[in-house]
Amino acid sequence: MTAVVEPGSDAPRRQRTPRKERKVSPSVRELGELVGFAADTVVAIWTSITRRKFSWKEFLVQLQFLASVCSIPAILVMIPFGVVVGVIVGSLASNVGAENYSGAVVAFLIVGQAAPLVSALMIAGVGGSAMTADLGARKIRDEVDALEVMGISVLERLVVPRVFAAVVVTMLLTSLVMALGIGASFVFQVTAMDVTAGSFLDTMTDFASLNDFIVAQIKAVLFGLTASVACCAKGLTAKGGPGGVGNAVNEAVVMAFIFVFFVNVGVGEVYALLLPPGGG
Repeated sequence: MTAVVEPGSDAPRRQRTPRKERKVSPSVRELGELVGFAADTVVAIWTSITRRKFSWKEFLVQLQFLASVCSIPAILVMIPFGVVVGVIVGSLASNVGAENYSGAVVAFLIVGQAAPLVSALMIAGVGGSAMTADLGARKIRDEVDALEVMGISVLERLVVPRVFAAVVVTMLLTSLVMALGIGASFVFQVTAMDVTAGSFLDTMTDFASLNDFIVAQIKAVLFGLTASVACCAKGLTAKGGPGGVGNAVNEAVVMAFIFVFFVNVGVGEVYALLLPPGGG
């Protein structure tokens, strides 16, 4: 510091040095940008609905695309998973003499956890990577900038239809893989584990209430919304040419997976607080 003497004063005054600005962590900045993008997307959804500017053509194209690329992988994952659940649950139940309660355990695992998570991972890993690559390619080809120059909202034109399509496909996939998982476990336990069909269905219907199916669909909506927003955000911020698009795809898939698991834990905790076991 340097001493500065004011005119007419014998006492020196120290000159203050400017404070250095703190640098924001790239992770914190990226999280803030993602939150801002999510808020802008919610506003764009509201605008599309209220002003009837929803792009139905783009929505139907994305709906058909996501359903076609996600259905087969989800089926191939869920059928073996149902068999594995049947094997594990059946062996454990036979060891403790509770074979008649295997249907309840299967319903808890598949309806409450597995079906929405498998659907969300398909949307994030298969459909989300495709969405990120598509939007990233549009970004580096300056198509996104061209839409903005023409006064067309990129969020309303490209993001909102993809978000709606992802939510709808996630809900449909959840119902599909739920039925396939329960069916595969039912067939295996009845044919290989000597569990009667009546006891399996009775315990499943006794312990799996309508609330469980509703919560599974709520999870599907939140999972599809979270994964699609994260993937669209990474796609529209891609830079650095084709290599940057590839990096954006990898980051989007990892980010979507992390957010899905956080949302799953949050919904599970809220559900346990609102409807505790045995509390009706």
